[in-house]
Amino acid sequence: MTTPLIAVAHGSRDTRSAATIHALTDLVRARHADLDVRTAFLDLSSPRLDDVLDAVHGEGHREAVVVPLLLGHAFHARVDVPGIVSEIRRHRPFFHVHVASVLGPDGRLEDAAWGRLAETGVDLDDPALGVLLAGAGSSHQPANRLVADVAGRWGGRAPWAGASAAFAAAAAPDVPAAVAALRARGARRFALASWFLAPGLLPDRVVTALHEHTTEPAVAAPMGAAPEVADLVADRYRAAVAPSHPTQRQA
Repeated sequence: MTTPLIAVAHGSRDTRSAATIHALTDLVRARHADLDVRTAFLDLSSPRLDDVLDAVHGEGHREAVVVPLLLGHAFHARVDVPGIVSEIRRHRPFFHVHVASVLGPDGRLEDAAWGRLAETGVDLDDPALGVLLAGAGSSHQPANRLVADVAGRWGGRAPWAGASAAFAAAAAPDVPAAVAALRARGARRFALASWFLAPGLLPDRVVTALHEHTTEPAVAAPMGAAPEVADLVADRYRAAVAPSHPTQRQA
């Protein structure tokens, strides 16, 4: 019996978000047909992670691997996911739930975000281009630094006027500050890259702010169901399940 992969996202009242997460897990199934992939959410969308874990246990599985569809090790990864898993372990002590690493940092996320930016058709060789890499923002500074580091690498390798992180909340710089800094470096045209996995309130907030401070910016979609992300999810699962199943058998 194959150990299930439970991919868990934050969840959102925005129906586009859950649809994007389901599209991603569908792609994981399509690219990795040997895996038993389930979809779950922490909040605001269904099914909830605890319900999916209960269902997996009810099917007779003795273990499962939770793969957090989170881009950094911020609050949801440090508190929410471990809290739910601990509660399941407390009530079902013989049901072994492994928690995989979050998705970031990983170069495949950068590749997926870059690919979405390229899909906008913006001229990536434009020396007057300023690129904002939009992230959620967190009180956990390493999560913010991850986004800033990606923007820094992009700005160092591309001929643009510059690149900057731009956060929706809880961190600096916000969109107006990032646009002002890029203008000071010579940017006359702007593009928004997305360090989000799915659409929702925070990505929309960044896009709205960008339109208020620039003219006709190119706006990339969230990473979503990118092949790089799907393969990364599968790899996080395999790394988590490998210590207990060096040669996992399939039923």
